[in-house]
Amino acid sequence: MKRILVVAAVIRFEGKILIAQRAADAHQGGLWEFPGGKLESGETAAAALQRELEEELGIVATSYRPLIQVTHDYPDKSVCLDVWEVSVFTGQAHGREGQPVRWVRPEELSAYSFPAANHPIIAAAQLPSRYLMTPDALEPAEYLHWLDERLAQAPLLLLFRAPALDVDTYLQQAARMLLRCRKAGVPMLLHGDPDYLRELPADGVHLPAQKLMALSQRPFSDQLWLAASVHDEAELAHAQAVGVDFVTLSPVRSTLSHPRAEVLGWARFAEIARVATLPVYALGGMTGEDMQQAWESGGQGVAGIRGF
Repeated sequence: MKRILVVAAVIRFEGKILIAQRAADAHQGGLWEFPGGKLESGETAAAALQRELEEELGIVATSYRPLIQVTHDYPDKSVCLDVWEVSVFTGQAHGREGQPVRWVRPEELSAYSFPAANHPIIAAAQLPSRYLMTPDALEPAEYLHWLDERLAQAPLLLLFRAPALDVDTYLQQAARMLLRCRKAGVPMLLHGDPDYLRELPADGVHLPAQKLMALSQRPFSDQLWLAASVHDEAELAHAQAVGVDFVTLSPVRSTLSHPRAEVLGWARFAEIARVATLPVYALGGMTGEDMQQAWESGGQGVAGIRGF
């Protein structure tokens, strides 16, 4: 099938995201979607974004950036969605073509019925640009002080990774950190074992690549985040096959923790990230200054331990 190129927008305003309902007689009619439409011949994605938002919603986007690209094959149609995040616009958004529109909080998106191709966009819209990981070298008593210094940097997502701790100490420390994260409104993931969620109501689990590759299916419901570490196309493909929500792709640069690992570099990162059907964080030597490069390379944002 010929692949149809479509631009779509995650439009943010006062903490909410705009969604629109498809006409009943359209493809995937009646479902909700992120506004946008087909690219015209010779049109760039940015130009199509501007045109579609003015035609459909009566707004002019003035600040926007790439968010995610998604390719999806329906039985009767194949689409490539080039999705942008719009943070500033002029005008008052409304359904100029008579379509219902609604402003919803990011966490409410999962309650609406979207076309299958939109599901990775929902994850990208709900995830922040920064994924922060705890360093290896901390003593148990230091974790709360380290966390308190960083919770003010929200919005972010936190992974509690502490391979040197035994299971009981890890879960006890995680419980203390989770209380602080809940108060700050920061989601926290546990590292390594999905069974930890039976002991502690965290927001999900991040799997190392070895445990990811041992999975044959998603280990828990889609109400929680499932993340994984990947390093190449094969691991990425397996993550997508078992229903992982997002991944870290590494190492983009050399790191102190893995000084001998073969680095990807930005060109290789972009090559892998652009075939993903889920959000991808750049990991390995990242700092906040790498955010724009990550976005331009097809990434959700940056993940790191020491760089924030």
